[in-house]
Amino acid sequence: MDTKQFWKNCLKEIETEVSKANFSTWFKNTSILKEENGVVYLGVPNEFVRDWLKNKYHKMITKIVASGFENMRAVEYIIAKTEVLKEEEENPKEMFINKELPLKDLYVDPENNLNPRYRFDSFIVGSFNELAHAASQAIIENPGTKYNPFFVYGDTGLGKTHLLQAIGNAVKEKYENKKVYYMTLEKFATGFVNAMQGNRANSFKEKHRKYDLLIIDDIQFIDKMEKIQEELFHTFNDFHEGSKQIIFSSDKHPNFIPGLAERLKSRFSAGMIVDISRPDYESRLAILKMRAKERGVLVDDDILKYIAESIDGNIRELEGCLNTVVCQYQFKNKPISLTEAKTLIKNNIRPKKSVAIKDVVKVVSEHYNLDEASIYDKTRRKEIVRARQVVMYILREDFNISYPAIGQKLGGKDHTTVIHSYEKIKNDMREDARLVQEIENIRVMFK
Repeated sequence: MDTKQFWKNCLKEIETEVSKANFSTWFKNTSILKEENGVVYLGVPNEFVRDWLKNKYHKMITKIVASGFENMRAVEYIIAKTEVLKEEEENPKEMFINKELPLKDLYVDPENNLNPRYRFDSFIVGSFNELAHAASQAIIENPGTKYNPFFVYGDTGLGKTHLLQAIGNAVKEKYENKKVYYMTLEKFATGFVNAMQGNRANSFKEKHRKYDLLIIDDIQFIDKMEKIQEELFHTFNDFHEGSKQIIFSSDKHPNFIPGLAERLKSRFSAGMIVDISRPDYESRLAILKMRAKERGVLVDDDILKYIAESIDGNIRELEGCLNTVVCQYQFKNKPISLTEAKTLIKNNIRPKKSVAIKDVVKVVSEHYNLDEASIYDKTRRKEIVRARQVVMYILREDFNISYPAIGQKLGGKDHTTVIHSYEKIKNDMREDARLVQEIENIRVMFK
């Protein structure tokens, strides 16, 4: 294999997947050093690049390499001397493709990275996010003195970024003298690496510590990046000691971010950690009505209800379906029927998952090291009751099986028992991060 040409081809594809700045920072000085027995060894200039590629881009790199090298078994990263990598470096003029700025970025204020469209008057509050919303209002009233740090976690597409940016915009409007800055962890890491390479470490520290409110999104990508974790730790301490507010978001609870230093976990726990879960039907419908109103389009309630019933969790998917309907409405310049709407969005709706109840019992019992038969028994042993409640929760939440059907299949339980079990697990998940992780681990078995 001509590794030089092969990697050149891979880079061209990678370039279309990432921004110009990120391509320059993380991929510019890389090359394939060798290939042995299906393992491709990628040379990188330092530990920062190695850690970031492994934690943020490994899946993408592996997919692209595998698409051109069918015998690939794995991709490994090796820190190589800069001189070696520069021999493989391509002409930037050949590598970079001018891309149009995404429409959403046109609204971002370059001084603070805040998008003024993200405000609380367009933020729907429901049972899935009410605690996070309440805490954010307390922070806006007294930044830096309450819930500091503030840590929000939840799956992608549930409104975390909207909440964080809305806090930033609210603080900026309420306190004219306070400096606010929003950034992703990726931008924090990119800036840190560039500062280290350019001997500008002090200017990097000064830049971020001058703010009164610092918001860092997607903190989960910090996995095992010791130097970046250290810098974040010192930044956090500076903010906390100066009574300045710092806010983080992640797709998981800090206790379950792999490779996160214990001292950072401790700092996060010292403030307030809240989750945003999937919105219920009423919240999904309210979100759709709000978004339709923002677009100035009167969408039939039956269509909104159909979308809310069909998309059961991700707000971005909800808005995507609504956008499709609105575009058709604007194209025809007249309302569309429910039948037309169903046809338009049929490809956006994933078929409802189906599963045999015994299969869920099997997976859950194996996870908790229990005998399958015990889940059906009437025993009140604590560990079995908990596992049975998890089974009931997953059957109802993930597979929409009726309460009576669940009770009948699990030893003839009354449907009120199933409802109680479902609600108990749902409520416990709000405060028990370990339970959240256990259920996510179980869910993986059905994907």
